[in-house]
Amino acid sequence: MFRFFDLLGRSSAMNALDDAFRAFGVHPMLVPDPVKLTVMQLYKTQVAALGRKAAFAQAAQLLAYCILGHEQFASNNGMDIADQTEHRVDEAITDGASRDAKLILLAVHSGLIAPEIADLVDVDDD
Repeated sequence: MFRFFDLLGRSSAMNALDDAFRAFGVHPMLVPDPVKLTVMQLYKTQVAALGRKAAFAQAAQLLAYCILGHEQFASNNGMDIADQTEHRVDEAITDGASRDAKLILLAVHSGLIAPEIADLVDVDDD
């Protein structure tokens, strides 16, 4: 089956985000294109400030952690990076309105979040 974006050709931004997911141990085919498009929209200002590679690496790191869970993320990326990312998750849950919090909610609502991470998140359906 053809994917919509494959028919048009993948954008360089989409390819950069795919590369960022690969770097953190998540195959990009596991992340639906609408999730990727949302990430690109959320990080539009970060891309302008930091550059595409750095901005997408921030997003992919947090989403990969949410998708894989702590142990698998740590085995792919090392315990230091896993602990740093866990701290980002804790801060995002406490803050509730940050870009990281929006990424975590994206993972929840798209069904990509690991059960252990989902247990940390309290989502109001109101």
